[in-house]
Amino acid sequence: MKSAAVTHPRSRRTPAQRRTISRNINCSMGRSLLAALLVILALGAAGGAFAWYKFFREEPQPEWITSDPDMRFKYGSIGAERDAGIPYWIFYVLPRMFPDKLPGPGGYAAFGVVWEEGQELPVGFSKKVVGFARVANNCASCHTTSYRTQPDAAPVFVPTGPNHTLNLWAFFRFLVDCAKDPRFNADNLMAEINLVTDLPFIDRLLYRFVIIPITRKRLLEREQQFAWLYRDDFPPWGRGRDDAMNLTKYFMIRWPMDDSFGPTDMPSLWNLGKYRAEQGMRMNFAGDSHDAYSVVIDSALGLLGAPPKDRDEFLGEVRWLIEYLSAKRAPPYPFAIDTAGAERGKHVFDATCAGCHASARTGTVIPLAEVGTNADRIGTWNERAAREANAVVDDMGIERAGLVEEPLSGYVAAFLDGIWLRAPYLHNGSVPSLRDLLEPAAQRPTTFWRGYDLYDPDRVGFVTRGLEAERIGTLHDVAAKGGGSSGHAFGTTLPAADKADLLEYLKTM
Repeated sequence: MKSAAVTHPRSRRTPAQRRTISRNINCSMGRSLLAALLVILALGAAGGAFAWYKFFREEPQPEWITSDPDMRFKYGSIGAERDAGIPYWIFYVLPRMFPDKLPGPGGYAAFGVVWEEGQELPVGFSKKVVGFARVANNCASCHTTSYRTQPDAAPVFVPTGPNHTLNLWAFFRFLVDCAKDPRFNADNLMAEINLVTDLPFIDRLLYRFVIIPITRKRLLEREQQFAWLYRDDFPPWGRGRDDAMNLTKYFMIRWPMDDSFGPTDMPSLWNLGKYRAEQGMRMNFAGDSHDAYSVVIDSALGLLGAPPKDRDEFLGEVRWLIEYLSAKRAPPYPFAIDTAGAERGKHVFDATCAGCHASARTGTVIPLAEVGTNADRIGTWNERAAREANAVVDDMGIERAGLVEEPLSGYVAAFLDGIWLRAPYLHNGSVPSLRDLLEPAAQRPTTFWRGYDLYDPDRVGFVTRGLEAERIGTLHDVAAKGGGSSGHAFGTTLPAADKADLLEYLKTM
């Protein structure tokens, strides 16, 4: 018997049925693919949100900083945390891990930072969350000073004053030297961090595998830009000094290292509104910038280490700083003043000093041949550097009068408000006191210790001799490159009585 042929079920389906099934299968596959795609997109979005939250979200600083102008100046962020900031917990443990690289005992205090009692960070160090807590510098790190009237007295802090105690040279080297050390690795750093805080599990992973390696890489990238700090033929800057124009050359316009070296004193920033560009006044010691607005922008950009993420926000911060610095006034002299002597000293001042420091020449550049002071600062900058630096800022879309595109020819005749607190004197801080400045250059101290904050009212400057000054300070030698105390012979031939009266008058300014 012949067996019947078996017919597959699909063979019995009509073309219409097969098309319907095919459509259903395609729809099902499409739905599956769409679902998979949605899952992938959701995971990507979640990953992106996680990355944003952990690395880029920005939280406002607390109100105790932002609501008070002085606190905002001392601890407020200018946006430097994004690109130049150091992760907080790395910053915290570095002195614990590398005490051998500090200039002395005491952690960050060894650098001569101004540190107010009860504060988590020194003045001029801002803390802000950008994904995670980061620490960066602001203007106050170089422009807040301290002084004591007695050895056992509490320090008085003056925002916008020149920081004469900060060893910025040593601080820069410390960060690079730590990063160069093989001990700077995730195992060692996490071991130290775990001793002082209990980070969440995810944060521990991020620190170990992302934050620490990136921080080390970025610090090492600065090594070449700081190369001139390691030259044996260049002395350390010393406390209260920086080599600002070389910093600009090597960081803003990325010039190769040259042989120029011109450290200067940290300047005061109070009462910046007195500088009038329309009257021919110039800013910085050598008159290389047109106005205060340009100086604040350029200084802030140097701290940011990169173009601002939000230009409008950055310029808003600059405008706030200009308003704050313009309204701030120099502090009064804290000791008794011989009023009769000061009245006599006013006449001496008018006859001897006013021609540069209380006249149309004030705030303008006095030719080097006339003032006669050390020329090293002028040699660190030129008109080509100014053009290139201005071009860099222009490319950021930032408008400002900018740096003066002319050869430097001398030094600015300074306003003398708060002159009592601006020791040591001359642009390079080579003369310890006003009394010393009224002596001929050959009779001025050839060495002295910088960075001790005990005030000397007799000499009108800080104490620069003795065991404490030597223990705390750095030695300034006028024979070293950039350290000469020549020039500014004005008033040096006055009778002793006239010098004493002049000093009393200068205390009143």
